[in-house]
Amino acid sequence: MKTERSILGAFLLNLAFSVFECVGGLLTGSVAIVSDAIHDLGDAVSLGAAYLLEKKSKHGADETYTYGYGRYSALGSVLTTVILLSGSAAVLYHGVDRILHPAPIHYDGMIGFAVIGVCVNCGAVFLTREGKSLGQKAVNLHMLEDALGWVVVLIGAVLMRLTDWAVVDPLMSIAIAVFIAVGAVKSLHEAVCLFLEKVPRGIEVRALTDHLTKLEGVLEVHHVHIWSMDGKNHCATLHIVTDAEPQAVKAAVRGELAEHGIAHATLELERPEEPCSLKVCRMGTPAPSHHHHHHDHKSI
Repeated sequence: MKTERSILGAFLLNLAFSVFECVGGLLTGSVAIVSDAIHDLGDAVSLGAAYLLEKKSKHGADETYTYGYGRYSALGSVLTTVILLSGSAAVLYHGVDRILHPAPIHYDGMIGFAVIGVCVNCGAVFLTREGKSLGQKAVNLHMLEDALGWVVVLIGAVLMRLTDWAVVDPLMSIAIAVFIAVGAVKSLHEAVCLFLEKVPRGIEVRALTDHLTKLEGVLEVHHVHIWSMDGKNHCATLHIVTDAEPQAVKAAVRGELAEHGIAHATLELERPEEPCSLKVCRMGTPAPSHHHHHHDHKSI
């Protein structure tokens, strides 16, 4: 409950602050502050999504979502990424425009806003520092990034105040936008891999089957499918050919899978003499049949 509250607190803080920043950026004429506002708005949306999903994922699996609600967090991350990328594109456009057509900037006001920005974001870093879960650690990292972004804006504002090089502002805004876009693309890539049922990072199917085949009583392993629900909870289904005591084999296989970070496994045991129609998994291609084409078994 405490973690949910701290995420909610950080969300409200960020949302209010991004509105405050937008106003500040427009008043001082600073593109860098507006670009930071977009970053903060993206963070606020991802925090809001994180808050709702933290509550949702607590429900666990039910009859509609038999795997639980883990994938919702990936959906939240896609939503946030789209917002951040659109924002970055807008900022890049305005930054380049500002370099080509310079406009006056209110340096003192900008320094004032940047000081408040550093303070508020350091407060948010402090608020979210206790999170244990991956989502909360990510939130804390976000806050740290925001605080550092404001430190950059503050240094830039002081530099402009001393030298009157107005071009520093759009250059900073472009740097911030590129930084945001790179992070956003990375998280989008992770979410897409999750939806495409890609084998989770850090798991080598060949190495895993080699390890399993070396276990006592395991003659062969095939029809292996490995995927992740949310980047943390991994699942597997596999067929094991064995002539040993099933209980012992299952326990050994589950133990080996757990070492590879797979907690949820469905195992099918087969006798050596038993023919397996799924020896080679032809996902989606019709299995050869004399009378009619029936589709090969699809593993989710």
